Amino acid sequence: MASTKTTPLLAVLCLLLISEVGMLMVEAESKDCETKCAFRCSKSWKPKMCHKTCNTCCQMCNDGCVPPGPTANRDVCPCYAQMKTHGNRYKCP
Repeated sequence: MASTKTTPLLAVLCLLLISEVGMLMVEAESKDCETKCAFRCSKSWKPKMCHKTCNTCCQMCNDGCVPPGPTANRDVCPCYAQMKTHGNRYKCP
């Protein structure tokens, strides 16, 4: 049987571990960038480059928003639409 000094410490560590796992699961569910970008880039003439760039944009946006469909309007996702390159071109496909 564990001593009474270590029992509260183990309980706190278990609670921290459970809360971390829960937060990771919520984050993974909310963004789902891989699936959204795969659909977004499905008709691109450079699908690998499109998917890489789209994923970067999706991860940078806190809401994980990617415009639906291969040709949807960027304005559906403001964060995604506002990202520009140094040459002032749209960064996100």
